[in-house]
Amino acid sequence: MEKLILDACCGSRMFHFDKQNANVLFADNRTFEGTLCDGRLLKIEPDVIHDFTDMPYPDKSFKCVIFDPPHLIKGGDKGWIIQKYGRLNEDWRTQLKRGFDECMRVLDDGGSLIFKWAETQITVKEILSIIGINPIIGHKSGRLNNTHWMLFVKI
Repeated sequence: MEKLILDACCGSRMFHFDKQNANVLFADNRTFEGTLCDGRLLKIEPDVIHDFTDMPYPDKSFKCVIFDPPHLIKGGDKGWIIQKYGRLNEDWRTQLKRGFDECMRVLDDGGSLIFKWAETQITVKEILSIIGINPIIGHKSGRLNNTHWMLFVKI
């Protein structure tokens, strides 16, 4: 079955209602299994290992792309938050711009890009400045209202 949806940074698939959805290609740059500080088991088991800045898919391969990259630039390697969410590299501005551009490249014309960003260390204003495109719509959520869901459409 051809996958119509790409989750480019799936992590532990925590916001997916169906964590085994056959229409979704779950991808990440790592696998991981460990116990978090509260005792919960964390499993990161993507279908495919890839670098979201250089994905191995042809142009216009997916009808929908979900892009929830790591949103942290500081934190220790063994810290639970880094283990759970990952961390951006030192050149994170370039990394995020290349990742967003790559998501748009593999997105089909008329397709939707769902972008999630947690505004803990880097503001959404800075992210939008880096990617150079404004979303069609957006929504804030989370306990502190610092998680942003944004929708982009490739026209």
